[in-house]
Amino acid sequence: MIVVTGGAGFIGANLVRALNARGRDDILLVEDLQDGRKALNLADCRIGDYFDSDEWRALVDGRGVAPEIECVYHLGACSDTTNWDGRMMMANNFAFSRATFEFCVARGIPLVYASSAAVYGTGREFREAPDCERPLNVYGWSKLVFDQYVRRRLPSVTSPVMGLRYFNVYGPREAHKGRMASVALHLHRQLLADGRVRLFGASHGCAPGEQRRDFVHVDDVVDVTLWCAAQPRSVSGVYNCGTGRAEPFNAVARAVLDFHGRGTLEYIDFPADLVNAYQAYTEADLSRLRAAGYAGRLRDVATGVREYLHWLAA
Repeated sequence: MIVVTGGAGFIGANLVRALNARGRDDILLVEDLQDGRKALNLADCRIGDYFDSDEWRALVDGRGVAPEIECVYHLGACSDTTNWDGRMMMANNFAFSRATFEFCVARGIPLVYASSAAVYGTGREFREAPDCERPLNVYGWSKLVFDQYVRRRLPSVTSPVMGLRYFNVYGPREAHKGRMASVALHLHRQLLADGRVRLFGASHGCAPGEQRRDFVHVDDVVDVTLWCAAQPRSVSGVYNCGTGRAEPFNAVARAVLDFHGRGTLEYIDFPADLVNAYQAYTEADLSRLRAAGYAGRLRDVATGVREYLHWLAA
């Protein structure tokens, strides 16, 4: 079996779909479906078994009989960057991940897990190195603490373990994320609602809409994630997962307007309460990922957003 935790979520559902396309449906889906709308992300997918997240936690804690597991993709987490409930965040993003990690390494099971570019905060250098890591919120800190735990344990681990710091992911199967969905989806919905798209005005030394992020299409993220699972123990570690290009929010807006062939772009005042908690620039340094052997091509914003909007239209 292939285990996918968080398998009904944004990246998880796309990963399940990609595994199906490779002929794999022996997938053990692990998910908290208290919000049952997430299940619709898997309406066109096939799985072999389902565990509630509490059932998986009991299993990795030694309460239950584990099936034969080929690989674990650990994507389950609380990804709300505005949530400051530290106990909840650490229980979901650290303790749950630590238990899954220890379960995998004790059995020699390859593990690929989701970290986040949120660990970098407002820095201008995005290398997988401690001197670049200064998170701005408890979400980013919870991800960083687990990365630190993995780094400390890796010298004694004999099975492959790879953590991926996902940058600004967008694409199909993210509608359930609500306000945490990508700017591409929000702009698309704004245009359909009233013919306008809105971005933040000037801030952080940037002209209106010129704040820059590394926007990465979910299909590229899935490709990197699947590649990681096939790598040997020698390349274990934490890696960035983005495009290596910082593109402005204006580029996303242009892609949305161009696709629809109509609409106007407006700028709104930057919220005062976000000034000290906002990443105005991110750009993945892909040196380590490329050196490890990943050679895939990664979509730019114009290409990726156009493909995404075609998917939404269909």
